[in-house]
Amino acid sequence: MTVSLVRLTAVHAKYSIIETLRIPIALIGTVVFPTLALLFFVVPQQAVAGNPEFATQAIISMSVFSVMVGSLFSFGLGIAENREKAWDPYLRTLPAPGIARVLAHIFSTGALAILALLPLLVVGAILTAAEASPLRIVLGLLAIAVSSLPFMLLGICIGYAFPTKAAIAVVQVTFFALAFGGGLFLPPVMFPDWLNTVSQFLPSRQARDFVIWAVQGGELTPLTVLGIVGWTAVLLALALLLFRRDEGRRFR
Repeated sequence: MTVSLVRLTAVHAKYSIIETLRIPIALIGTVVFPTLALLFFVVPQQAVAGNPEFATQAIISMSVFSVMVGSLFSFGLGIAENREKAWDPYLRTLPAPGIARVLAHIFSTGALAILALLPLLVVGAILTAAEASPLRIVLGLLAIAVSSLPFMLLGICIGYAFPTKAAIAVVQVTFFALAFGGGLFLPPVMFPDWLNTVSQFLPSRQARDFVIWAVQGGELTPLTVLGIVGWTAVLLALALLLFRRDEGRRFR
């Protein structure tokens, strides 16, 4: 990555964050909802909140949910809205490479995702028995960063495949299905056998298991690693295809 590309990426990421922060209500779903879910559904249950292992896993699940929702909404709705504005075609005429905009969107979304995790981690540390060493917390954050790639790419696919009104509905259905099916609201041990089997192939379940392994240790199944890599590769190819289709439709 050249110095000029790094500089352009940093500038674009800076103004993307500023643009988002100008409308604070846009952050409520990403920042507040996972923390409220922890307060309402985890903290009152002492069997979970008072158990270090269960409480840590619950916070991990809410963390994955927070990053997933932020990625889907930021990329899915953000790209769909930009495609309908005159500003987006103008940006494509500028000499800056397109990769700078993509990287800037990833970095700005990642920064807001970290912001969303802070209140969740603070509430979990104060009101539950969750525990993890500083090293394990860092490993967990790195695992979240890696496992969030499929969600970002899925958001890109939705953004380039649907107009804004349709993208809103698709994102909402997608994140609820992935959250419930991936064991982010209910632990997979409560699933029937058939749902547990299906769940293991979902990117949300794979992200949950990957982060739990990074924070708590234990066994990491090959299906989890191959699933994250596979979803990333497939969704990347689909995102590039949809991007080229959109470019061909609007700029030919």
